[in-house]
Amino acid sequence: MSDTPPDRLSINPDSPHFDQPLLERGIGIRFKGAVRNDVEEYSISEGWIRVALGKKVDRKGRPLTLKLVGPVEAWFERPAESAAEAEGETAER
Repeated sequence: MSDTPPDRLSINPDSPHFDQPLLERGIGIRFKGAVRNDVEEYSISEGWIRVALGKKVDRKGRPLTLKLVGPVEAWFERPAESAAEAEGETAER
């Protein structure tokens, strides 16, 4: 895995942009200069994020979302496991 997050990622398992291994590493999002913890989906190239609209849900029980437009930055909160394991092996030798 690389240290660059994908251009677009979603936490909704039904989305084609859902990727469980990447989400397990933790994704940090900065939107308009502020760190956000409530992002449901983001796109760096298109410059938007989707956030839940309070506790409102649609008829299928999924949260209603609001699309906010602005500059988006993303990063991984934890390194890739393979990289961490490789560093551990070199430290042991």
